[in-house]
Amino acid sequence: MENQFDVVIIGGGVSGCAAFYTLSEYSDIKKIAIVEKCDRLAKVSSSAKANSQTIHDGSIETNYTVQKAKKVKLSAYKVRHYALNKNLQNKIIFENQKMAIGVGDDECDFMKKRHEDFKEVFPDLEFFDKNTIKQIEPKVILKANGEDRPENVVGSGFKKDWCAMNFALLSENFVQEAKKVKPDNEVFLNYRVKKIEPRSDGYAIISDDSREIYAKFVLVDAGSYALPLAQSMGYGLDLGCLPVAGSFYFVPDLLRGKVYTVQNPKLPFAAVHGDPDVAIKGKSRLGPTALAMPKLERNKHLFGGLSWDLLKMDFNKEVFKISWDLLSDKEIRDYVFKNMVFELPYFGKRKFLKDARKIIPSLKLEDLTYADGFGEVRPQVLDRTNKKLELGEKKISTNKGITFNMTPSPGATSCLQNALVDAREIADYLGAKFDLERFYQDLSPEELGQ
Repeated sequence: MENQFDVVIIGGGVSGCAAFYTLSEYSDIKKIAIVEKCDRLAKVSSSAKANSQTIHDGSIETNYTVQKAKKVKLSAYKVRHYALNKNLQNKIIFENQKMAIGVGDDECDFMKKRHEDFKEVFPDLEFFDKNTIKQIEPKVILKANGEDRPENVVGSGFKKDWCAMNFALLSENFVQEAKKVKPDNEVFLNYRVKKIEPRSDGYAIISDDSREIYAKFVLVDAGSYALPLAQSMGYGLDLGCLPVAGSFYFVPDLLRGKVYTVQNPKLPFAAVHGDPDVAIKGKSRLGPTALAMPKLERNKHLFGGLSWDLLKMDFNKEVFKISWDLLSDKEIRDYVFKNMVFELPYFGKRKFLKDARKIIPSLKLEDLTYADGFGEVRPQVLDRTNKKLELGEKKISTNKGITFNMTPSPGATSCLQNALVDAREIADYLGAKFDLERFYQDLSPEELGQ
């Protein structure tokens, strides 16, 4: 049969492309395809415009526990090993200094304790006092008049680390390398999936223009669209979705490396951080903001992209109850309203300036420019049964030859780890072989023999 594949991956972002590569390189599965709704790979959440371009290994993300950092570090190092093995230095992966800072006595005490705890996971982690930060990241300390800011500031991080990545270029590289190994594998662009139908020996993936391709196993790595596709097939009906869009502001090239701040543990969204942009030289980005919106994908028009699928998922009393409970907390409510203001013309950057000055106290209003067209929607999964917001990655494994992945941040960092989990499941289902030892030798030597 024409367009018959062993595996079809829906979604050509970094997660789908990582699975495409992992199956091609380390399994004996013969024919694999990706279908992607856009005209090129990695154009939505994996675009360089859509994320902070950071390999999140847990060293400077202050919302991570020690145990989570141990796990995330192994995931992050797989991506790093891949890029260094393929000689992608300063093309796709970039070396920067990076640090998390505490500002004020309470945050400084927190950072001192955190640093000692995290030395177990990151033995080379360095502690920076205020004078050291002034030397290596002066704009974090200096006010506009050239004097030191009055608050105590400390940091924890690395003076050099392969920590920045262009995940869009990584996605394309995964596919190029996969096709070297198995030239018969295919990529279908401009293929927007309308529905997935069971067939006798697998599934038909049907596009909105009535094209069909066939697979014995379907892996859905479609970001915000994964849950609607699952629910269209009767899976994940106990889940809802809170789409949260992040935006960024540009500033001049004031930061030498990545500067993260202490996250409020009650907030399920990232604290503001600064990152030199790897795709646009001479610019640093500050953000992200976090704004809930009724869309599965960002659109330049205010009402463009409003999602009927999202309304069908979320128009129920359980989702309203979860949203009400979140907004009943004053800190969360204030955060939500503040981030709504961040998106407004004129008022937005004036409000954001106060938050941005925590990182760069000398920042002036004219230094800030709203990064139009940057940022993307991250689907936060809602558990309707337990009436709560679920943090982290979410997977629906049906054991029927189709799996759905919903991967909010750090989904890009974990792309090869998630690909490993999926590839082993797929190989078992199809009765194929997967070379786990060689995978670990290449991408995670730390796990060999564990």
